[in-house]
Order: sequence, then structure tokens, then C-alpha cells
Amino acid sequence: VGDGTTTAVVLAGEMLKNAEQLIDKEIHPTIIARGYRMAAEKAQELLDSMAKPVTIKDDATLIKIAHTAMTGKGAEDAKDHLAQLVVKGVKAVAENGIVRRERVKIEKRIGGAVENTSLISGIVLDKERAHSGMPNKVEKAKIALLDSPLEIKNTEIDARISITDPEKLQAFLDMEEAMLKKMVNKVVASGANVLFCQKGIDDLAQHFLAKNGILAARRVKKSDLERLARATSGKIVTNLDDLSTTDLGAAGSVEEIFHGDEGMLYVQDCPDAKAVTLLVRGGTEHVVDEIKRALEDAIGDVVA
Repeated sequence: VGDGTTTAVVLAGEMLKNAEQLIDKEIHPTIIARGYRMAAEKAQELLDSMAKPVTIKDDATLIKIAHTAMTGKGAEDAKDHLAQLVVKGVKAVAENGIVRRERVKIEKRIGGAVENTSLISGIVLDKERAHSGMPNKVEKAKIALLDSPLEIKNTEIDARISITDPEKLQAFLDMEEAMLKKMVNKVVASGANVLFCQKGIDDLAQHFLAKNGILAARRVKKSDLERLARATSGKIVTNLDDLSTTDLGAAGSVEEIFHGDEGMLYVQDCPDAKAVTLLVRGGTEHVVDEIKRALEDAIGDVVA
């Protein structure tokens, strides 16, 4: 379910304590275990008889569930606000009444009040632009999602260079530059103005991307790349040669926003986002950690 861990541990401890007393009375462990199984089945039967069906459309009940999950976890002052965000986020990513909890991402950043915690219709990445010359904001973003490096592998160049020969060295550098420029041109030809790459991006490739007005981020986590695909309706491409316009995702904007000295990339206002982000704010690291934990429990309970 994603919640109730403390209850489970306390209950298990008490059951073991009682089992020890039964063993002291020379009751065989298999009989004790069978009794516990029978009790669990009866408890499940009673719970099922008391349970009420809840659908993804039942906002009032879902908010109550989120409230309960966050009780006693440092989120008391902003519980109403946070519960509503959780329910909105879960409803946004639901498909045919089914929700995968990993599609509601939780990011945190120190600063501001807990009440400043927000729901982003898209994905927030704990990343900055790969190059300072790239635009820090792109409107009407056309997003390429690449699971392939924009770097030259050692195996792609089979040559030995003597640094005592300037002409050979320059020829090698020119060849490397041409290969990287060709890679970037493929991104440009697709129509992308934003690139998220799971692997590395060579410094020279970053320069060429910046010259073409493309905002790029490198070494994006696989889980984030998958969320970006869900949020933007884009396709993850594993071979740069295969990248085309039809693979691109869409977002209202992609923007680098700084909180203190650390930047984050906001991919937001996605037309049909099936992955969203809860951005947790708070005055200290302890506060944001506690709020994140409370939200994780609330999402788990609401999804269940």
C-alpha cells in the first residue's frame, strides 16, 4: 500500500510477544501459526464487509484518505493544501481508473514555505542546462528524448596520433568536430528545440546545440526520461539516426529556474500530461524530507 509500516511493525511485535506466551504454555508453534492465519482471514473478511468502494472520481473521500496518511508526519499545518495536490496529481495521471504511482514524481527544494509546495503539469528535473549559452527558456517546446550519447566513442576513430605532427593533430580534431556537428544537425533536422539525453553530451556538441538555440540536459535518469515520455507524449529514441519529427514530445515551456544557487528544469504545461510532479518546498532540509515522506505515503494510500 505504501503506508502503515509503523503499525505493521508494532502489530507484528505484539503478535510475537503473545506467541511466546503460548509457547511457554507448551502450545505447538504450528498450532499458533495456524491460529494466526485463521485470525488474519477473519480480520480480512470483517474489513471487506465494512469497506466502501471508492473510485477515482470520489474527490471528497480521496482527500480524506490523503489527510489520514499524512497525520502525524510533520505536514499538519498544510495538510489541506497537500491533500488536494495529491488527489489532483493522482487523478491527472489516471488511465481507465488505474494509476501507477511512479507517474507522480516528487521533487524537493529548500526554500519558501510548505504552502508553496505545488503541482506541475509535467516534469521537474533536478538538472541545469548543459551549456550556459543555451536558452534558459523555450516556449512551445518540441522535445527530443534520446537514450544515446552525443559523444564520439573510442571505437569510432581508429587512429593513432603523434602530437609532434601538428597537421595530423588538426586533421583529427577537424574530423571529430565534423562528426559531432553531424550528430547535432540530426537533432536540428528533427525540429527539436529541447533535448534530454540519458547519456553524455560532448562539450563541442553542447556548443553546437547552443548555437542552434537548443536547450539540452545530459545524463538524465532513465526513470525521468520515461516520465518525460509520459508527460510530453514523446518517444524515447535509442539511435540518433532514427530521430524524426514524429518522435518529439510537446510542452508549453521548458525553463531553467533557480532556487537559491541550484537550478531546476521545469517541463510544464504539457497538453496531455500522464506524468506530473509535486515540488516540495520548506524552510529546512528536515522539513522538506518530512513533507516528501508524508506525500509518498498519501500517494500510496490514494492510489491503493
